[in-house]
Amino acid sequence: MTITAPAQARRVTPTARLILPASADRADWLAARRTGIGSSDVADLLEVGYKTPSHVYYDKIGTPLDDEAGEPALWGNLHEETVAREWARRNRSVVRRVGLVAHDEQPWMMCTLDRRVTECPLSREMHERCALEVKTRNAFTASRWRRAVPDDVLAQTLWQIHVTGYDHIHVAVLIGNSDYRQAVVRRKGNEQLIADIATVAGLMWQRVQDRTPPPPSGNPDRLVELWEQLHPDRSGIADLDATDAHEQLLAYESGRLREKAGKAEKDAAKANLVALLGGAEMGAFGNDYAYGYKTSSRQSVDMNRLAEEFPDAYEACVRETTSRRLDIAKDYRLTEAL
Repeated sequence: MTITAPAQARRVTPTARLILPASADRADWLAARRTGIGSSDVADLLEVGYKTPSHVYYDKIGTPLDDEAGEPALWGNLHEETVAREWARRNRSVVRRVGLVAHDEQPWMMCTLDRRVTECPLSREMHERCALEVKTRNAFTASRWRRAVPDDVLAQTLWQIHVTGYDHIHVAVLIGNSDYRQAVVRRKGNEQLIADIATVAGLMWQRVQDRTPPPPSGNPDRLVELWEQLHPDRSGIADLDATDAHEQLLAYESGRLREKAGKAEKDAAKANLVALLGGAEMGAFGNDYAYGYKTSSRQSVDMNRLAEEFPDAYEACVRETTSRRLDIAKDYRLTEAL
């Protein structure tokens, strides 16, 4: 699982060499990125990305995972060149595609650079000492870009700085297809954070070498999705560790009871709020709108009628889906929160 840059590999940054060009086949890129920790992995390791540290671990040891990024990634790739060109135009600079690079002395430290900047707008005398990270985001994330780059982008760019030896990384983002913004992430002032990121990444890479899975952490929904991918067909009985399993059973049941009590409280407040409206649709404190009880509608399909009157359409369109739920044995269910 260790990758070493060939002796003839071209140096493209002060401390890193090119492993794969930007034009490389996606299959080759996916294989190469498993031989080290990349910038997108770092965001997940710090639990500020979409996935979790466990996703990174199982991906690096070669476990086949569903890596379909979907529409956002597709449009991000399609818009990357446009956003990069616009950044270069606005900053009177020139950018060049790069690819996957690895650190000279620690080749497991890797990152994909979107573009190298051949003439930095911060200092025209500074040639090829920085890079450009290109992002596209939906409009709902605009507030996260108001004062600085979001945490996931900060983690990625600081890792790029660590791997490449650059002093700073420029960031260009297109939000909601019409809101362009740019920023600069610098090494100076972030030295301790970079060191912390390197420590976290190093610990994970050691786990990969030792085949020691990390303890589950991060977004619980993403973790359940991961376990479903790892074990799609379940059977048999697991011999549980009594201490760990009992602790988690108690946590689950206590949470369930608090959730139930919270719903009851919420439903009672709803009934009282509707009662306070009398026959009105909205309530206000003077001219300050407070809440409303408004009509909403949705379309639904009468499945029984569809099956009876249009059996061919029912057969062609209706599909049964399955899911799993956690079933707690009666002896371990709580009747009141601890």
